[in-house]
Amino acid sequence: MRILLIEDDEPLALGLKHSLNREGHVVDWVATGNKAMQGATTADIELAILDLGLPDIDGLKVLRFIKQSASVIPVIILTARDSVESKVTGLDLGADDYLAKPFEMAELLARIRVLERRQSNQLSNQITVANVTIDLKAHTVKCDDADITLSRREYMIIKALMENKGRILSKTQLESKLYEWGEEVCSNTIEVHISNVRKKLPTNFITTVRGVGYIVKP
Repeated sequence: MRILLIEDDEPLALGLKHSLNREGHVVDWVATGNKAMQGATTADIELAILDLGLPDIDGLKVLRFIKQSASVIPVIILTARDSVESKVTGLDLGADDYLAKPFEMAELLARIRVLERRQSNQLSNQITVANVTIDLKAHTVKCDDADITLSRREYMIIKALMENKGRILSKTQLESKLYEWGEEVCSNTIEVHISNVRKKLPTNFITTVRGVGYIVKP
């Protein structure tokens, strides 16, 4: 999942970014409301994590902007404001969840998984296609109950394709799920990852639609 992290506390932001990367998420971090509003409308963002106490613009105004311009993006609010009024205002403006600082990383990750399931219409943390099963909580992929060893980006490739089973994902769409702003991407990177993943999965599990992209058929 591609996440826009809007947090002006650099140590906290870097810690969150590290933890989210380790869970297989791509994280674009910004520290101001203005940059957040630019990022929400220009990038292929799938979730926003928003701190309300930003240095330039009140976070509730940023939330309102995101929901008015990109309403399909779920937003989790992180804030030191613990009053009921702040929570109610944020939820009324369209926030999908709310965590008060300090919070446990495990709880944030669990709430992200809930939103992931909601977006992909999954009822559990597991997705099965044919004899391949991915566990989104344990970050494992199995074929016929045997574990498959994958690199982080190989896992992210198969996760994206299985979450979107039956839909073609273009090379550009897959790149957006693997790489953050500013990362250099070689022209054949996705092809290399796909080739490596295919060697570890059943024959024809990933289908190439020439000139369009890749698909895992349900």
